[in-house]
Amino acid sequence: MRLFAAVLPPAEAVSDLAAEVALLKSLPGADRLRWTGRPGWHFTLAFYGEVDDTVVPGLSARLERAAHRSAPFPLAVGGGGQFGRGRALWAGAEGDLAAMRLLAGRSEAAARRAGLGTGEHRRYRAHLTLARSRDAVDMTPYVEALAGFTGPAWTVGELVLVRSNPPRSGTPGEQPRYDPVGRWPLGAAG
Repeated sequence: MRLFAAVLPPAEAVSDLAAEVALLKSLPGADRLRWTGRPGWHFTLAFYGEVDDTVVPGLSARLERAAHRSAPFPLAVGGGGQFGRGRALWAGAEGDLAAMRLLAGRSEAAARRAGLGTGEHRRYRAHLTLARSRDAVDMTPYVEALAGFTGPAWTVGELVLVRSNPPRSGTPGEQPRYDPVGRWPLGAAG
């Protein structure tokens, strides 16, 4: 199964972001982008790729320990940017980003300890993917519009292991489906 560790924004944050995305979709050229659906909005902490079912219990135990060693922290969706010279548009995060990076590092270390290769290590950048494009698109108007956006703050209280189910039908616009496999409260070790 295809897995990743994530922080999931609460309904209030998702609703505010949805209103902002509706404005972005009204900008010229927005129809050239493949917009991510609301159920797919998450902050990936560590991407694991295809994981054998036999590895999941060990990974889950290590993620639980990582969550227990991490204190809850404040976060909000805010700002934005692009990756790949106009191939991906993302919303950023504001709040205790050091705590978020620490949780991401612990999620990556959990995978290594469970025997998973995590690939090339990159500096963690908290982002929530909003849209993608096969071709380079000038994302400047979207990034500028997101610059002034800050959603409601919340306290991140859990680490979630998520299964990604890619689209299967081949229907244009079909979105991947994301299902939580495990959830662990932050700071639960006392």
